[in-house]
Amino acid sequence: MEIFTIGFTQSSAERFFGRLKRAGVRRLFDVRLNNRSQLAGFAKQDDLAWFLRQLCDIEYRHEPLLAPTQEMLDAYKKNGGNWSEYEQLFLSLMGERKIESHYQPSDFATPTALLCSEATANNCHRRLVVEYLNSHWSGAQAIHL
Repeated sequence: MEIFTIGFTQSSAERFFGRLKRAGVRRLFDVRLNNRSQLAGFAKQDDLAWFLRQLCDIEYRHEPLLAPTQEMLDAYKKNGGNWSEYEQLFLSLMGERKIESHYQPSDFATPTALLCSEATANNCHRRLVVEYLNSHWSGAQAIHL
């Protein structure tokens, strides 16, 4: 099962929506905690949902269960936290939330992308979500757009 991931930072709208369309994505799970920031530009929740539907015929869903807590984000982003520590905390959080019980492999039968702001998946929780799900379901493969 392929699960796409994508970030919008450092991307034009043309490039962003083009990547989703070329990959055949039909649903986007927004895994950001804060999806209404003015800094998000075309990726603000309501605008993004409209653009996805109009430009690509992609369904939009905000999935905060797959997002870190504000405390975790602040410790890592605002206070210069360590990625390894953040990674372990987020993996533990997904375990506490039992996300593997809230979502099923069938939720990803439709080509689905996980969206966050980071330009690459290297130091982004969207990659960790796919890795966590794979450890519980096996066969989940991340395709980073």
